[in-house]
Amino acid sequence: QLQLVESGGGLVQPGGSLRLSCTASGFTLGHYATGWFRQAPGKEREGVSCISSSDGSVYNEDSVKGRFTISTDNAKNTVYLQMNSLKPEDTAVYYCTAPVICMNGTIVSIYDRWGQGTQVTVSS
Repeated sequence: QLQLVESGGGLVQPGGSLRLSCTASGFTLGHYATGWFRQAPGKEREGVSCISSSDGSVYNEDSVKGRFTISTDNAKNTVYLQMNSLKPEDTAVYYCTAPVICMNGTIVSIYDRWGQGTQVTVSS
C-alpha cells in the first residue's frame, strides 16, 4: 500500500523554525521528484518546494526562498522541509507527495496522491 505520512507541524511564533518530515511506505521516495505543498484556509493547495530525483536540484516558490530547505534521506525513505524565519502567512496544512513535476516555476503533483498533512500555525 502506497502511503505518505507527514509530521513535525505545530504552533510556533513568528521568526521561529520547524522541521517537517514525510515518510513514504510502499514505494521508494528517492526514485521520484518529491514536493511539499501547503493549503491555507480558504485557499487552493500550492507547491512550495521540490527536489529532483535525477540530480538533486531544488526549486522553491518565491515566498519561501531563503527560508525553507527541502532535503531527503533515502535510507529512511523520508523527505524533510526545514522552515526558518516563519511568518503568519506560512500558516497552512503542509503535505508532501511524489512524484511531482519539479522545475523552475512549476511544482505539480502527478498522481494527486496525498497524506493527512501536518498543521503549521505561526502566531504570537
